[in-house]
Amino acid sequence: MRKILIVLAVLLTLPLYAGEPVFGDNRFSITLLGEYSYNTTWQHHGNLDLQAYMPLNPNFELEVKTQFSTANVFTGALQLRPKFAMPVGELFAETDILCRAVARNRVNDFTAALGVGYRMDYVSVTLGLYCRVLDNWDRSWYNDETYITEPFNLLYRIQVFCRPQNNIWNLSFMFSNVDDYQMERMWQPLFSVGTWYDVTDRFRINMAAQCKPAGMFHLDATFYGATLRAGLTYKF
Repeated sequence: MRKILIVLAVLLTLPLYAGEPVFGDNRFSITLLGEYSYNTTWQHHGNLDLQAYMPLNPNFELEVKTQFSTANVFTGALQLRPKFAMPVGELFAETDILCRAVARNRVNDFTAALGVGYRMDYVSVTLGLYCRVLDNWDRSWYNDETYITEPFNLLYRIQVFCRPQNNIWNLSFMFSNVDDYQMERMWQPLFSVGTWYDVTDRFRINMAAQCKPAGMFHLDATFYGATLRAGLTYKF
């Protein structure tokens, strides 16, 4: 009986001590991306993205992202992701902190999110919650004005890949209300397509396109905005 209990305990803890995670390169990397973007609010503008991916150990990874926009908007994001290899696929949790300074409108947008996801070779699904705090730069600290808060929003991301995620090239399609630098309300999903190609063991080419229609749940298919993105990743 004692041997059976020991075997069961080992089997139950295998996902927590699985060594190498199923997905990801397990190497530090830096990504530099250039974007062209247009929307009906800010019109034409360009963005420069800098991202650092840091796998701290087999079960924990960290991402730091910054974006500088000619629309006079500056964004920083931090993502913590503990992950656990499963018999099939990988279970992970995500903690996201996003801060956007909309200098053109003199507004700060601070968002914090918590999600749980599961990914396999050809699909990745994330579901969670996030809250947002908006603050006007001109708000007086000497009166009764308060922050504008959105205490509850649903976060979701469904991403489908044409090849296994560890392949040297891939094509993906994503339906989500969040991306690297924005978190939209649950009824405002984003539609994205992306691809990558590993030119060498250290260099990767990244490209993506995103479309954002208008209207609640986009029942009104009026065009709102689109983004084209391209850049390079260097793996250490």
